[in-house]
Amino acid sequence: MEPYDIITFDCYGTLIDWESGIISAFQSEAAKDGVELQSDQIIEAYAAEEPSVESAHYRCYREVLTETARRVAPNLGWTLPAQRADFLVASLPEWQPFPDTNPALERLARRFQLGILSNIDDDLLTATRKHFTADFDLIVTAQQVKSYKPGLAHFKEAIVRAGEKRLLHAAQSYFHDVVPTRKLGIPVVWINRKGSRVEPGGPVPTHEVRTLAELANLLGV
Repeated sequence: MEPYDIITFDCYGTLIDWESGIISAFQSEAAKDGVELQSDQIIEAYAAEEPSVESAHYRCYREVLTETARRVAPNLGWTLPAQRADFLVASLPEWQPFPDTNPALERLARRFQLGILSNIDDDLLTATRKHFTADFDLIVTAQQVKSYKPGLAHFKEAIVRAGEKRLLHAAQSYFHDVVPTRKLGIPVVWINRKGSRVEPGGPVPTHEVRTLAELANLLGV
């Protein structure tokens, strides 16, 4: 294992259980209209829409969440009133970390600086950070670079800010994080929580683990 100085993380999906947060928000809001939504259908529909919203002209993540909700609702057979389309934004500050997140971050913080590279607005990330028991030294958000991963702007900015410090990235999303980091030659650990496979012919992560606890073990802390 090569020595590193900073471990940067994707946030939502890697540190924060975003799927549970999205499912709960959709189900709670739809229930107000007497509509029952299935968990797997919510995530499938959401994952199909959000990348296209993010790949258009830059807009703040609040708008991305709201527009994605507008697009997803009719695909689930739910007529979402326009004035309530920001329900995901309202729910995001309460999305919770995975059970392994804080224990692993505390272990890693003993030896490394920590960072977050996230497709998020600054104020929403500030609200999320109250759930973490470790601090972060390097923060790059979509709002700061006016771009969304898998674009390269987050990672290029992290390289600049890290200076001479050696950086390792860790993330759950192959599409958003593994692919762009490998384009730039940044070492990356794939936190492959779902046991997914590398895309045929796609880049291979530097390391692959199933949990953040395994990441801490890999790094010997």
